[in-house]
Amino acid sequence: MTQDRSRNVKEDDEVFVSTVPPSGAAETCERRGGGGGCGLCPAGRWRRGGGGRSPPKGGEGSRRQARVPGLVTAAGPGNRRPQDLAEMAGGGDRRVVGTVHLLLLLLLRLLLAAAPAAAAQSQDRDSWMEAKNYHQPAILNSSSLRQIAEGTSISDMWQHDLRPLLIERYPGSPGSYAARQHIMQRLQKLQADWILEVDTFLSRTPYGYRSFSNIISTLNPTAKRHLVLACHYDSKYFPRWDNRVFVGATDSAVPCAMLLELARALDKQLLSLKDVSGSKSDLSLKLIFFDGEEAFLHWSPQDSLYGSRHLATKMASTTHPPGARGTNQLHGMDLMVLLDLIGARNPTFPNFFPNSARWFDRLQKIEQELHELGLLKDHSLERRYFQNFGYGNIIQDDHIPFLRKGVPILHLITSPFPEVWHTMDDNEENLDESTIDNLNKIIQVFVLEYLHL
Repeated sequence: MTQDRSRNVKEDDEVFVSTVPPSGAAETCERRGGGGGCGLCPAGRWRRGGGGRSPPKGGEGSRRQARVPGLVTAAGPGNRRPQDLAEMAGGGDRRVVGTVHLLLLLLLRLLLAAAPAAAAQSQDRDSWMEAKNYHQPAILNSSSLRQIAEGTSISDMWQHDLRPLLIERYPGSPGSYAARQHIMQRLQKLQADWILEVDTFLSRTPYGYRSFSNIISTLNPTAKRHLVLACHYDSKYFPRWDNRVFVGATDSAVPCAMLLELARALDKQLLSLKDVSGSKSDLSLKLIFFDGEEAFLHWSPQDSLYGSRHLATKMASTTHPPGARGTNQLHGMDLMVLLDLIGARNPTFPNFFPNSARWFDRLQKIEQELHELGLLKDHSLERRYFQNFGYGNIIQDDHIPFLRKGVPILHLITSPFPEVWHTMDDNEENLDESTIDNLNKIIQVFVLEYLHL
């Protein structure tokens, strides 16, 4: 990321396509005699006006009637009108008409029988796609909040999830491979049936073609809807300076470790999502670890967001749920919660998007509830983490390719950025353990409430 990543981006980008008539002479629509079209022709049925023949006066009766040898016409000098449909069908054989009528009746019956099924399928598709818009959390009581706070362990996360990621891990480096293997192995050890996919591809960079690998971990991939938690696991490339390497502790080793700790701490509850026969089978959880978020040289549309740009395009062309028509994996994303630049003391998270404001409000309420129960360390309501002080400029991050394709976004990035951002001091020594622990609890409660677990 770079400081110039903040710019005004419309939440709902739209592309307007103008249908224009053929070039040349003045155009008129076939449905109207005047210019400009009738306003009813979506495809623009245009014909040339001016210089062409005008329609004959007097309506249908004025149309020229032509005699074509061998052709029976409806009227005209020298032509006999057919006596009935059988004669038109050929040879005057009425059995032909009976067969035609029978085939038409069978076809009509098939169409009528298929119509309710098609309507039901369309209604079902619209129903699950719209469910995200009115989905409500299942609010947890005080006892459940205490159990969650007790179930997460910052010390275990620090030792088993975070420290193995505090290495140089820019795309294509040995550290990148090690980080990827670490993330996958931690998830594979859990009881919940995480389905892992590695999305590997080549992309041009300022240093030539590089290999990138996104990690997608999904519970119950056949579920129609998924809550998505995401972060990037690559570190920015910096030449070594004074024998030091850039490890990107807040950017974004800590968010990766937080997702791994969430999967471990909630393993028992998440295991229930494996039961595809239950009522919860339509909603599940997906974790995405993006590669190549950082620019190699200078942030630009081409040199940044390599992994998220590729995955958003891929998911948009992948049918979901399996066997469906007209819907893809992006339609199955209820909400993408993107974590970035987390780990420094006293962070503040603004809300960027009106259409996810109700979920940001829920984070605020969870923070307050945990504080009132005394479950947050070194925390003050006078300096809340989640502060709704209006919608500011959208920060360029891995959510952008998905936002442009209509996916609802909740962007959890500290603003202002940590002081150690993109410096060699973004390391373990400058992380605040209490802050990370508190945020773990808040996000874990949020996930359980969203999934009704």
